[in-house]
Amino acid sequence: MSLTLNCDLGESFGSWKMGLDELAMPHIHQANIACGFHAGDAIIMRKTLTLAKANGVSVGAHPAYPDLQGFGRRSMNCSHEEIVAYVQYQIGAIEGMAKSMGLSLDYVKPHGALYNDMMAKDTVRAAVMQAVAEHHSKPALMLQAVPENALHKEEAEKLGLSLHFEAFADRCYDDDGKLLSRTKKGAVHTREKMMAQVQQLIDSKTVTTVSGNTLPLLADTLCVHGDNEAGVKAIADIRALIDA
Repeated sequence: MSLTLNCDLGESFGSWKMGLDELAMPHIHQANIACGFHAGDAIIMRKTLTLAKANGVSVGAHPAYPDLQGFGRRSMNCSHEEIVAYVQYQIGAIEGMAKSMGLSLDYVKPHGALYNDMMAKDTVRAAVMQAVAEHHSKPALMLQAVPENALHKEEAEKLGLSLHFEAFADRCYDDDGKLLSRTKKGAVHTREKMMAQVQQLIDSKTVTTVSGNTLPLLADTLCVHGDNEAGVKAIADIRALIDA
């Protein structure tokens, strides 16, 4: 089964524009659409859903901590109950709007700090999994592809939850399978290294870590970014590699 491409979209807010959604959408398979907590608003959500429908792209909720000022990139000390409620509220918003347009909600991919906390903390992941599993339409949950994925799959199966595992096209991997911290040199790949990493994932389902080790990475989907014209061009080139 070939990799799909997923992209964070719908992150404009009011008159503030973020990303080149119109240019990125034709090249991807899955749109992670902001639900208003870190970015996006009702008008932007509807416009993004309209774009997804026109391009035959799968719709995903992209929930976050309630942090518009910080773009959802700041961790918050939320209780289990709060995380469940925040995630379910955002899923309900995007699914309700999607349904009115003849679309379904296929999956959920947390954003920013909520995503990072979910991968690092069992308690946060348990709350996110519960929130998604309790939703009536049973969307899948997108997690980072890491060596602990067998454990994550067991956690999800207990809740009747399906998972999509994602890799990152433009990020360097540490030897433990986590993303190399952005504070370290080489954390974000050059275009040449990014394309080589994508080709390696396609050919052998592995990546080369920062130390030169070969790391197996069983990913279903690949995260790409359409924040600028160079990013959109890269998405188009990555899609061509996958389709080939």
